[in-house]
Amino acid sequence: MRKICIALVFMSQAECARLKDIADVEGVRGNQLQGYGLVVGLNGTGDGRVDFTVKSISNMLEKLGIRVDPLMIRVKNVAAVMVTAELPAFARPGSRIDIQVSSMADAKSLQGGTLLFSPLKGADGNTYAVAQGPVDLGGFSISQGGDSAQKNHPTVAVVPQGALVERSIPFDLFQSKKVRIVLRKPDFTTMTRVVTALNTRMGKQMATAIDSAAVEIPLDAKGQYDPVGLVASLEQVEVEQDVGARVIVNERTGTIIMGEKVTISKVALAHGNLNIAIRSETAVSQPNALAAGNTTTVTNTDVNVGEDVKALQVVGGEVTLGDVVQALNSLGATPRDLIAIFTALKTAGALNAELVVM
Repeated sequence: MRKICIALVFMSQAECARLKDIADVEGVRGNQLQGYGLVVGLNGTGDGRVDFTVKSISNMLEKLGIRVDPLMIRVKNVAAVMVTAELPAFARPGSRIDIQVSSMADAKSLQGGTLLFSPLKGADGNTYAVAQGPVDLGGFSISQGGDSAQKNHPTVAVVPQGALVERSIPFDLFQSKKVRIVLRKPDFTTMTRVVTALNTRMGKQMATAIDSAAVEIPLDAKGQYDPVGLVASLEQVEVEQDVGARVIVNERTGTIIMGEKVTISKVALAHGNLNIAIRSETAVSQPNALAAGNTTTVTNTDVNVGEDVKALQVVGGEVTLGDVVQALNSLGATPRDLIAIFTALKTAGALNAELVVM
């Protein structure tokens, strides 16, 4: 008997979210920094005889007034690493930021090491921070007598608050006398709601949509006096996001995620020894001639799934994809079966949603 664990998750209807949780102020972003450095003080778990590590040690000692022939250097307590960090928006000289160090050669572990002075440069080649300090692995790697034990990843470490900002990135957010807010997931319907909510908060028609992603708000006299306060106020505006119909299938984990707006048009389908028939009927219920009450419409959904070979008949109506998936789960369909079925439904134009296979 086939055993399968399929998780079926329905995305609930979109609720109101703060603007700051779904959008960003244009220009307010971090900048990537990187540098090269040496981690010293390792207990025999360093690079050993690696050319660029040896040359780095030789160059460092020469700057300190010590001349050493690189051919004579044989150390196992030093590791060459790449140092990476993100310079936050509006970071000022003297601020500290977290850094991450990653081994570049064949070091076994960075446990117990100390990162030496390492300049961190931006994309323009300028140095914006310098890093130095003891590394923190959050794990270990031990090998003794042929046995070994390891926890987490020993060749990548962090240095909390390990870099000192030396230069800030010059940027005047309000120089243009306007603020532009950009949605993280562009959508015309959501943008229309954003514009309406912003104009309601400000009490006048000021916000203008540039496209499905950006909305622009000019700074009036009050806004120019306190632009930071204005942005802080606009960030708290609540907006209801419009979420499109989407089905996400992960074959490796057997997980299916879908929105509640996902539907399937009339279809009859056969896959291997599985056959599926979908039917949706609408009936009208009304009271007797002299009875009190209202006329109502009732939709009856019928999904039949079997493993016997039967002739399928095309039936009409729309049902939710959840009805189909639940029926397939009860039969024990594998994620591969589901992916093939969803792909076929999408190709046939019966799946009224975007299909994403991970």
